[in-house]
Amino acid sequence: MGRIDELKRRRTFAIISHPDAGKTTITEKLLLFGGAIQMAGAVRARRASRHAASDFLKMEQERGISVSTAVMSFDYEGFAVNLLDTPGHADFSEDTYRVLTAVDSALMVLDNAKGVESRTQALMDVCRLRDTPVVTFSNKLDREGLDPFELMENVEENLNLACAPLTWPIGMGKRFEGIYDLVNKRVVFYQPTERGRRNEQVFIDDLSDDTLDGLIGTLAADKLREDVELLGALEPFDPELFATGQQSPVFFGSAINNFGVKELLSQFVRLAPPPQARPTKTREVEPAEDPFTGFCFKIQANLDKRHHDRMAFVRITSGKYERGMKLAHVRTGKTVTVNNATTFLAQARVITEEAFPGDIIGLHNHGGIRIGDTFTEGEELKFTGIPAFAPELFRRVQLLDPLKAKALIKGLTELCEEGAAQFFRPVEGSDYIVGALGALQFDVIASRLENEYRVRARFESVPLGAARWITCPDRDKLDAFVDQNKRRVYTDIADNYAYIVQSEWAVNYAAEQNRDIQFHKTVEI
Repeated sequence: MGRIDELKRRRTFAIISHPDAGKTTITEKLLLFGGAIQMAGAVRARRASRHAASDFLKMEQERGISVSTAVMSFDYEGFAVNLLDTPGHADFSEDTYRVLTAVDSALMVLDNAKGVESRTQALMDVCRLRDTPVVTFSNKLDREGLDPFELMENVEENLNLACAPLTWPIGMGKRFEGIYDLVNKRVVFYQPTERGRRNEQVFIDDLSDDTLDGLIGTLAADKLREDVELLGALEPFDPELFATGQQSPVFFGSAINNFGVKELLSQFVRLAPPPQARPTKTREVEPAEDPFTGFCFKIQANLDKRHHDRMAFVRITSGKYERGMKLAHVRTGKTVTVNNATTFLAQARVITEEAFPGDIIGLHNHGGIRIGDTFTEGEELKFTGIPAFAPELFRRVQLLDPLKAKALIKGLTELCEEGAAQFFRPVEGSDYIVGALGALQFDVIASRLENEYRVRARFESVPLGAARWITCPDRDKLDAFVDQNKRRVYTDIADNYAYIVQSEWAVNYAAEQNRDIQFHKTVEI
């Protein structure tokens, strides 16, 4: 198969949802149907404990939440699928925002009883920035929830996103009988199973068939026929509106029972776009270009506890990766030979011989690679749109063992290179400050410092409540401002200046008094 053919069959997407909508469950069921795992909930580890296949960190397993992004690849019906499972918890939103810069489409999972929730809304706002195509899956039809027409109305009102149903539920809760596949025009019956394995499905190809009445009752059969007739009056699915993020195809089902997921996956790989062009500071990179380009959107430590490794996740944007090729690490100006790039399959990892645009490869990183770094075959490119957000919560780091000072700095620096939080050092003084968007991030940092770096530290509250990165075209004016505000100016791990004070009011006052200085809520990494 040629490079362009490989490119066309790639599908790279992220799953987004509010916590508890069933995102981790549907991730596992997609892997199950893709043949990537044999039993949902099973992690092939030495321990017999069962955690989500995409949850790596000890804290994720203990608390039952996803706080890092896992990358999983599998083949399905001739398509090469790259699935990025993002944190559902709002405290880890930065990681999710960055992941959304590395995908070509998104799968939005909704709780059928709740519709669009706050976290989903925030993630959809990010998708809108790039006009990302979004497919919707209404989950938990095995429980009572919103009428499907109500659910679509809820999506349209809250997200300004037109809905085009491609499957339709037959009842819900205890009356959930199955779905009607509007694409293939057939009824697929619901058959829950105790162990969550693939369903033996029953199909009826004709809605007027009396067999339908015999299986689900005349009332349910007539309601389905009436619903399908009403659906005929809705705007049909439009590939162009979907491609520009204005319309979403909607699927219904119950991920926990494996129902409706196969129909979703079969249509998703056909509807979702192949790898798309990516903007840089100088030009747009087309995926069909010959030279290799890619960018790092995530760094993750300790995927393999035995090797205390750190992995940089790189999205390939053009060309072809081949084992042993030489790549320019643009920011550092160094040339690296890549012999052991890795592809991920749940917790299994394999050495990659070749990879194409849309694929995610892992580069072993012993320090030196940061989020946002670009790799090319020589061209000096810098991909845009990978953000860091000004933190809203701050803690002073107090080391409990003075002999571990170097290990603390190493741990904080590496964890912040991963994007787990942000680490600031004062221009004057010795307080190390960690900034985050959510309180849970501090728990993660403390846990990982202890487990991975053998450093015990305490995070103390500080009277700080707002941060902005500061820049100025006139270097002398910037230096003068820093000199006058030594106790309020810090540097981050990229040596950018940040102004950190008690409140938003104090930031606004400083901005009014210093019109030549720009105060930024976000910075391009």
